Amino acid sequence: MRKLSLAVIGMYIGVLSAFSQTTTDSSAYKNKKLKPAEINFVTGYYHQDGNLSPVTGGIGTEKLSDLATTIELKLNKFDNKNRKHDVSFELGIDHYTSASSDKIDPQTISSASHADTRIYPSASYTITNEQKGNAVSFNGSFSNEYDYTSIGFGTGFTKTSKDKNTEFGIKLQAYLDNLKVILPIEMRTVTQGRDNNYPSASRNSYSGSLTFSQSLTQRLQLSLMLDLIYQSGYLSTPFHRIFFTNGAETNEKLPSSRFKIPAGLRLNYFLGDKFIIRSYYRFYHDDWGLTASTFNIELPVKLTPYLSISPFYRYYSQNGVKYFAPYKSHSASELFYTTDDDLSKFNSNFYGAGIRFSPPGGNPGLKHLNNLELRYGHYNRTDGLNSSIITLALNFK
Repeated sequence: MRKLSLAVIGMYIGVLSAFSQTTTDSSAYKNKKLKPAEINFVTGYYHQDGNLSPVTGGIGTEKLSDLATTIELKLNKFDNKNRKHDVSFELGIDHYTSASSDKIDPQTISSASHADTRIYPSASYTITNEQKGNAVSFNGSFSNEYDYTSIGFGTGFTKTSKDKNTEFGIKLQAYLDNLKVILPIEMRTVTQGRDNNYPSASRNSYSGSLTFSQSLTQRLQLSLMLDLIYQSGYLSTPFHRIFFTNGAETNEKLPSSRFKIPAGLRLNYFLGDKFIIRSYYRFYHDDWGLTASTFNIELPVKLTPYLSISPFYRYYSQNGVKYFAPYKSHSASELFYTTDDDLSKFNSNFYGAGIRFSPPGGNPGLKHLNNLELRYGHYNRTDGLNSSIITLALNFK
């Protein structure tokens, strides 16, 4: 029931793998069993505040706190054709408290919506043929919280050039969601009162992603990304209130389909052994009228062979959907309406820094600890919403 969807905390740590082409005679290669390759542990604490909650019609507290943790286990093996098999299992758990969601039923001291726990396991399987320069992958996921259940599955294919300088990828993904239609307390029927007898609705998302990566020079790398996303079903948030200009009240109503087109460009430049410039631009447009631009830059600096810092900054701007209006500004004659400020016009800034410790040969006392990274970021936007997040990531090999 969170008003603001949290960014994936795992975005703060990336694992880069490079594989050289083998010259081993495959006829003499012995099959190996799956063995652990690495473990990734990420935990983060997020807190936000604001005063434009759509739960109360576009006014009121947006305070929210979230503690999220994910752990990922990666295993791999080579078969008798020298193909690499990677299997990954991930389990995520996050628990949040939300003052705004608690206003769904303000007659209670603390309703069920005040706090919730989300559990989201996932798995992926990848087969890489380095001699042919291709890889095929499959993935599945599940997510569950009090009012929401989601099942996801997808597949992908990548092709790498013989000189390893160019890579093309395609990915198809689907999420089939089911949600409880929990209305504000004053809009419920008798049977939907306080006995949790809520109706349900579906919300499905389908996406296709294309990526192209090229090493332009020894120092400059380019990546291009294009996504096509289609959503259908119940796309409104049922417990978001709407107060019309004539004093009438209802809940949010949005179209039952949405088509999104994000496109991105990434440039990484290596300034010697100690400095990297990582830049990213993303353009977004959808058929609800939302157009947005994102610019991100990160400047990792290696202080010692095993210690680095990474200051970063992200600027984001969007024009807002055509169905948005502030508190008590919608007309009852409108077909669609929302007061969710996430869909309004605003600019935002996100900035912070990370510190990474990666000792050669592992960390003394914990020889399998390969990387330790701690990040802090602060977010603010022009509508008054602000938040902070601190993240710890550990990589064991």
